[in-house]
Amino acid sequence: MIPDAPGEETGATSSVPGEETGLTSSVPGGERRVIRVVLADDQPLIRAGFKALLELTDDITVVGEAGNGVEAVELARRLLPDVALLDVRMPLLDGIQATRRIGAARELDGVRVVILTNYALDEYVFAALRAGASGFLLKDIEPGDLLQSVRVAARGDALLSPSVTRRLIEEYVSTPPRPVAAHGLERLTDREREIVALVARGMSNDEIAAHLVISGATAKTHVSRSMTKLGVRDRAQLVVLAYESGLVVPGASG
Repeated sequence: MIPDAPGEETGATSSVPGEETGLTSSVPGGERRVIRVVLADDQPLIRAGFKALLELTDDITVVGEAGNGVEAVELARRLLPDVALLDVRMPLLDGIQATRRIGAARELDGVRVVILTNYALDEYVFAALRAGASGFLLKDIEPGDLLQSVRVAARGDALLSPSVTRRLIEEYVSTPPRPVAAHGLERLTDREREIVALVARGMSNDEIAAHLVISGATAKTHVSRSMTKLGVRDRAQLVVLAYESGLVVPGASG
């Protein structure tokens, strides 16, 4: 892993005037908040491609670009974006360390970090979730899925693909499991523990509702209450906690 680098002067770029203000755009029926994105990748061509895709729609704008993790953290502090898309492998400071720095800064609580990776089972991705990332995207993602994923992250939800994230977690989560009572899970009701386990297995709120024969609103309420009780910021951290605590055992069938 790339070691931390000193906070040197960087060449990070910002593309939006009025950096410290929230952006809105007028749409029929009122104003609509524009999602502000910082994009970090050490390959300029990849950055250009992602930026072009992100700005195909009028509700997303790239407010800054970085070529390394140090620049990414600097831009996050200066621009306070809604979403930071970070390549997992970057010079000076990798995506995991950059995520950890962003997550540790109280003034950046509103910044959702999403890791970009080339491989579905990149060994760094689970570490990124531990560091506070809201999820990850494969770089071969379809354009429409990229736009939707940024919207999902911006509203505070986690990007957890059942087919990819579950395999990754089962590959890299620590074993054997610790007692289920660890990590504060004893504060949950039986129903909440059941729902947290289903979240950890990659189910959406609608899928949980269908599985338990409850309404989608009830499923969402249980998930939200569980996150509040456990002190986690999103579903990604809820999944990590469920596996680390032993509530869900890697490789076990649901």
